[in-house]
Amino acid sequence: MFRRRLSLPSAPRESFFLWGPRQTGKTSLLRSTYPEARRVDLLETDTFSRYASQPHLLRQELDAAPQGFVVIDEIQKVPALLDEVHWLIENRGVAFGLCGSSARKVRRGHANLLGGRAIRYELFGLVSAELGERFELRRALNHGLLPRHYLADDPRPLVRSYVADYLKEEIAAEGLVRSLPIFADFLRIAALGDTEPVNYSNIARECGISSPAVKAYFGILEDTLLGRFLPAHVRRQKRRVVRAAKFYFADVGVVNELARRGSLEPGSELYGKALENWVYHELSAHRAYSGRWYDLAYWRLAGGTEVDFVVDNVDVAIEVKATRRVASQHLKGLAEIAVDHPAVKRRILVCLEPTARRTEGGIDILPAEEFARRLWAGEVVD
Repeated sequence: MFRRRLSLPSAPRESFFLWGPRQTGKTSLLRSTYPEARRVDLLETDTFSRYASQPHLLRQELDAAPQGFVVIDEIQKVPALLDEVHWLIENRGVAFGLCGSSARKVRRGHANLLGGRAIRYELFGLVSAELGERFELRRALNHGLLPRHYLADDPRPLVRSYVADYLKEEIAAEGLVRSLPIFADFLRIAALGDTEPVNYSNIARECGISSPAVKAYFGILEDTLLGRFLPAHVRRQKRRVVRAAKFYFADVGVVNELARRGSLEPGSELYGKALENWVYHELSAHRAYSGRWYDLAYWRLAGGTEVDFVVDNVDVAIEVKATRRVASQHLKGLAEIAVDHPAVKRRILVCLEPTARRTEGGIDILPAEEFARRLWAGEVVD
């Protein structure tokens, strides 16, 4: 249905992992890219039971009917299969596409993830370049960018089910936490702080647990790909800066459900937070799909002046403001970062103004859709 921007090798000679949050379309992408591949779907109960109790069957079956390429879906459900995968790569030259939504259980038993024998790819929710003319900013910020959710007339039942299934299948079934209700409370509080620097002590106090437990819970969100940290840029600073990392959920629709936001409309503070989450989503997907893997961070002075995203060593600075009329106060962070980092090549304010323009100070004012277009055209990050 969508032509994804992640480019997988058409005739893979090397094995690879394809990670991504639940329902991003990993299985669909693998099916469309490799329609002739042998498939092992560990979501099927009988398949799971067979390989969970006897992982050596994979080796025996492939010895009986050799395959050039094999796709294993939801590999984290039977990590012991990686021993057989490892052996088959080394001794039979079989290439595998290993798909999953959580590396946590895999790492628990196979810390090296095949010892570097498999390439890593990551699939994100839909990006603007994949949606093309079907991209609508307000819809993206309210529905989220998981394919089924974005396309739904009313995504709320789907998102509610997504969160419930995540708690049941990723958290409870794997025994990742002792108390599911406490973890559910943590999820809600973490969602309320989406796009903000993380204060472990405050969250621990609200949840009634320890700060180390909160850190462990954030680790679970990272490992299950429900979100990721954005570090603070702290190198070569002339003034004191904030050092705490921010946390961003992988899908703004999930944030909306967890934080009980309701409908988001331009002009509200929550719309601005959702817009910032979306910009981070686009940047994260672009750095992965383009193969650039440039560093992303944020910059904030101790006094509160901030730039939402900086690329590499402040080569590009990007601020996000959900305003239809940019004023001087909206440009303060971008002006200040040039004082500490005069070599910054490009400064961009992403906003809701209808037309792109450039200020006399050299800051590009870009409508959100225009920013996305330039990003995927290679005009934002060189």
